[in-house]
Order: sequence, then structure tokens, then C-alpha cells
Amino acid sequence: MGTWCSENDVVEVEGINYSVCVAADGDLWLSVGSAGDGKIIKGFSLESEHDLGNMVSDFLENGSCGAESWCSSDSESGLSDFAHLAEKIQICKLSVTPHEIDLLSVVHSHIRSMKENKLETMNSGPCYASCIRFYLAKLMRLSGYDAGVCTSKWQPIGKVPGGEYEYIDVQVDTNSGVSERLIIDIDFRSHFEIARAVDSYDRILKSLPVVYVGSLTRLKQLLGIMEEATRSSLQQNSMPFPPWRSLTYLHAKWLSPFERITHSDGNISTENGDDFDHKQCRGHLKKLQTCLQSAMEVERMLKARNIESNRRMKSDRWRHSLLRPI
Repeated sequence: MGTWCSENDVVEVEGINYSVCVAADGDLWLSVGSAGDGKIIKGFSLESEHDLGNMVSDFLENGSCGAESWCSSDSESGLSDFAHLAEKIQICKLSVTPHEIDLLSVVHSHIRSMKENKLETMNSGPCYASCIRFYLAKLMRLSGYDAGVCTSKWQPIGKVPGGEYEYIDVQVDTNSGVSERLIIDIDFRSHFEIARAVDSYDRILKSLPVVYVGSLTRLKQLLGIMEEATRSSLQQNSMPFPPWRSLTYLHAKWLSPFERITHSDGNISTENGDDFDHKQCRGHLKKLQTCLQSAMEVERMLKARNIESNRRMKSDRWRHSLLRPI
């Protein structure tokens, strides 16, 4: 795997250098050691960790997690808890309104149609996939939706760090004639990736939507479930619970005061870091499209399996009714 490391993104902790590297496919990795001979030990998403300081802290707390220790076994006491949480996620995924289903279909279609050469730099600093969100919001507006890119900001609360976060929202008219604000997060699942997750947590993580489209109410339900699952997985491995995994921090991303932008000012000319930044974004878009396509194929397979199972049950009941004595 070819990687490129930036000398500007290096943090030294206890005499050890930590730097961010970019793989050929656009994925980000944390390198430990001096330049040139650093050991690549952990990958992370553009969406999940924006701050290298948090990334290093996460590594120091969770330990170096090689491939052999990425997932660990569940304890017997934790299996029932995860089964209950998995059931709650399925209920939450099914409790969608017709306009949420319609919007989800449109969002999926637009993401699959997005072209890498259409990505535009939206600011002079690091992009963090902002160009993808503005591109998607633009496509949504061209489809007749009131879509905007929202940037939320919040101050530190106790041990919970402050920060800012970017997502898309859409104002839709419901059947009752009332306007409702729906949230679109293009990399929802990555928020909950943790080191050395137990097997049941990994299965729950894969059941989450790659792209979240829905109401704030349903979003808060999913956040509560995943905070509980994260806490349980870390506890089973005797690992600390970082403050940026807390429900307070998760809520801050989508529920804090925000600025909404409903237009783009076009491509902003920047120097030096722009090409490097868009390598990340292009890789992120490819990964997003691949994950979304895989998730949709799994959903289709499960739906077909459920239809076949229901057909067989009906057929069996019909045969049993014929065998009943009159």
C-alpha cells in the first residue's frame, strides 16, 4: 500500500512521532515512528476523527490495535445486551415515514451518480469531505429539494471537548402540510468505529446505515443505542470510555446551533495543500459509493429472502389446512 505522510501533521508524544498518512486509495492512516520508517498501525475515516490530537489520544488509550486484535470475543453477560440493542436498531430502522423513504432513495441515487471531477474546493483550509456534501446538496436542490449544508459549533462541556461538525439538512413538506427538517449524514457508520470491538458490536455497527437520512428524533434514538453499545464493548475489554464517545458529544454534532448555507460560491483557488486534500476526498467518495452499493445489495438480498420465507410459510399453512380432517 503506497502512502504519503505530511510533515505538517506530526504530533510528538512522549518522544514518539505520530503522523497522518494517505494511502493510494485515499484512506487515512496513523503512522508511529520517525519519518520514513514509521509503522502504519491504524486507519480512520475522514468523518470519524478530524483532530490528530484526538486520534493520538484514542490510540494511547486503546493501545496499538493490529489486525489480530481488532475484534475480540463477547463475554457471556454481554451477548444478551447486544441482542437487545440489535433489536432496537432494527425497530428504529423500520420506523420511517413515507417522505423519509422517498428522500433516502433520491440521496442514494445522487451519491451513486457523483463524479470525482465535479468535486469543488469549498474553503482554503482542510476539506474533510465538505466538497462532497456541497456537491450532494447542490444535486438535491436541482431535484427540487430545499437542501443546505449546516455547520454546527459547540463549546467544551466538562471533559467533553468542543468542536464543529458539518452535515446536510433538507426541509420537506409532510402529508399533514407541516414542514419537517430531515438530516443527511454521508458517513454515519464511521462515527461509531472503535478499536478492538467485540464481535457483537461489529455486527451491530454493520447494521447501521452507511448514509443516515431521517428525522432528528430517529437520529437521537440511534445515537443513544450506539453510545450504550460502545460503552458495553469497551467495558468488556477493560478499556476506558473516551469523552468524545459520550452521548453528550454525539448530540453536540447534530443538535448544536448551526449555520446553514444553501448555495456554493464555486471553486476556490488554493495553493499547495489542495491537490493532497482532494486525493483524500476522491478516495472518500469512492469508498462511500462502494459501501453504499454493498449495503443496498445486502438489503435487496435480505428482502428477497424474507419474501421467499413468507411465501413458504403461507404454502405450508395452506398444505396443513388441506390435511386437516373435516
